[in-house]
Amino acid sequence: MSFIEAIIYGVIQGLSEFLPVSSSGHLALLPYVMKIDDPGVVFDLMMHFGTAFAVMTYFRKDIFRYTKTFTPALANFKIGGEDRWFVRNFIFATFTSVFFIFLLMPIAKYARNPWIIIFNLSAFGALLWYADWKNSKNNNLLNAPMTQYFNWKLAGLIGLAQALAIFPGVSRSGITLTMALILGMRRKEAGSFSFLLSLPIIIAGIFKEVPDLVKTHDDSSLMVLLTGVAASFIIGFVTIHYFMKLIGQIELKYFTFYRWMIALLMAIALLSF
Repeated sequence: MSFIEAIIYGVIQGLSEFLPVSSSGHLALLPYVMKIDDPGVVFDLMMHFGTAFAVMTYFRKDIFRYTKTFTPALANFKIGGEDRWFVRNFIFATFTSVFFIFLLMPIAKYARNPWIIIFNLSAFGALLWYADWKNSKNNNLLNAPMTQYFNWKLAGLIGLAQALAIFPGVSRSGITLTMALILGMRRKEAGSFSFLLSLPIIIAGIFKEVPDLVKTHDDSSLMVLLTGVAASFIIGFVTIHYFMKLIGQIELKYFTFYRWMIALLMAIALLSF
């Protein structure tokens, strides 16, 4: 892979990770569009590291505050407080994601087929539209459920939804937003929780794959990889900033239209070969 191709990967990752359009789906389809060898899951994961670092940078104050609350939140469950309730819900959602990811991993490796990605882009895009419409009609949206009490059902279902994102085309941000909106969370809170919830899973995946990455890549290929990571970080940070401003103002159906357009174009391209 060339430096230009790595930058393209990083830009696509940075743009698509925080928009509900499936970054992994876009990365898995890029080899077909660019006529290059698929760099594989490890390369995709490192692109996710760039956007994970963007999340840590953008939400650094919140992360530092929650980190200080981590031990007290677990030590005494009777004592509340907004940060402590958030940490408890966050941990439960994360463990739920991990549990179901391990269950789904054996079949996830077969899901990089372009036709499966096209189906996921279309079907989960439609589900996102439904969730946004349902949420807009809900006059009794939850009032900060992640910071007011231990909402194990809400946290668990969002964690379960995140696990489905190991299938390219589903979209991690898209499916967690979908679940949160269906369950009555407000958009901005759902977006913040979704972005932060991605960190433990991505970081754990990186630690798991880094030893193999170092063994199988020479210095020149590592530089190409790091170039892609840098691009995904810069574009990801900018995307978070503007999406957090827009999430409460725009209808998510426009992302559904985009997903359908990409799915249609890919289907036409595959049928033309």
